[in-house]
Amino acid sequence: MGEVEIRNYRQEDLPALGGLYEEVKASGNVMFWWVGEEGNWSNVWCAFEGERMVAKGQVGVFNIMPPGRSPEGTHKLFLNLKTWPGREGDRGLLDALYERVLKSARELAAELPAEYRTVLCVGNYAGEEQNNRYFTDCLGYQPLYNLYTLECDLTRPLPVAELAAGLEPVYWSLGTEADRASYLQLESEVWPESALGAERLEEYRGHALFTAIVVREAGEIAGSVLVWREDQSGIIEDIFVREPWRRRGIARGLLVQALRYLKDHGLEKAQLVMHTDNASAQALYQSLGFQAVGEEEVRFYTRLN
Repeated sequence: MGEVEIRNYRQEDLPALGGLYEEVKASGNVMFWWVGEEGNWSNVWCAFEGERMVAKGQVGVFNIMPPGRSPEGTHKLFLNLKTWPGREGDRGLLDALYERVLKSARELAAELPAEYRTVLCVGNYAGEEQNNRYFTDCLGYQPLYNLYTLECDLTRPLPVAELAAGLEPVYWSLGTEADRASYLQLESEVWPESALGAERLEEYRGHALFTAIVVREAGEIAGSVLVWREDQSGIIEDIFVREPWRRRGIARGLLVQALRYLKDHGLEKAQLVMHTDNASAQALYQSLGFQAVGEEEVRFYTRLN
């Protein structure tokens, strides 16, 4: 083992990054982040032995809690830390790289509104046992939640769901700042401790075919779902129904509208992500033709402040 140099990612590191990526992906089903735009490279740390990149760690903001929401809400940062295959148990390498990533995470957290706590999270596939144990056993990370990715085949006939009289589906582009503020207020009413936040919503709005599909009754929004396209798949996200309108078939109606919208735009499959412990949601999704694909994702967290 040679001397290890750890520094921020640079443009000239692209071939070395590609080499690490190919080796890691060839080793199995591994969650590996790409480095993103240049503005994020100060949060991307690379470990080199000579010209070979033997590990990479990076961190980014996942969501920022809007002001005035539940005091139990948290800002969330996520990190990704991967080594060359066979080096997953190299504590010296992992600790040195994690120290740099943690420093970047604390700098990011210091810029977030102090009204809320900040948690640092990591997500991996369940099969990445050694990487997961590093975070839980060595660093003391706690379970956050587990996720399944579900997929629906849009080439098959779509299910039918009729909304009750007085309930009207509407497409909402969220094109104005006032629209976005209204949407986020409603969304945080349903998810007070993990509100989406303006920054995350802007990321979603940057995708092709983005729209919110909402159901209204007498001018009031009863529920919503966000949809867009990524590569050749339709994505369904942030499904919610407000308390006074629950148990009226609105969630099913929203999902059918979302599937129809994506199919009408030429897509052949739709994906969504669900918490593994949400049995009622899983039953609903399966009744609409969604099936689990890929491996379960496990997420852990630690508090930064």
